[in-house]
Amino acid sequence: MAFPVRDQTSAGGVVARERAGGGWEVALVLVGAKRRWQLPKGIVDPGEAPETTALRETREEAGVEADLVAPLETVEYWYVGSERGGGRVRFHKRVHFYLMAYRAGDVADHDHEVIEARWVELREAARMLAFPSERKVVEQARELLEGTGEPGHAGDQLPLLP
Repeated sequence: MAFPVRDQTSAGGVVARERAGGGWEVALVLVGAKRRWQLPKGIVDPGEAPETTALRETREEAGVEADLVAPLETVEYWYVGSERGGGRVRFHKRVHFYLMAYRAGDVADHDHEVIEARWVELREAARMLAFPSERKVVEQARELLEGTGEPGHAGDQLPLLP
């Protein structure tokens, strides 16, 4: 059976903060009936920029305020699901991810869609994530934070996006 195809765009991020003893930790969220650890992300509303969505979803799902630092990978995949008010469709999904710097908030203040949100050490976060594409995004963030990737500077000197 062939399903109609719909494009769907989401955005989210790797929210990082320095650990008291050194190194980095990131905010992860536990969601869904299958209880999967994921990065906070959500659907881009009509007329909303992906960067705005990423900040909004981080606030809603992880309970924290953050500042944009740098764009990361855009993940692309297909899945079959239900359209609002309609039948089954095949979605072509793109998720824009951003590296973000933690500013304020508490992961306990997540919304009802999230079972749990928590801070996780950066390398452990990569092991916990349910999807390989999100593990790749966290690895890209780690390279930037540790100063081993492009643009090649230390994490505490990462510029904010305009």
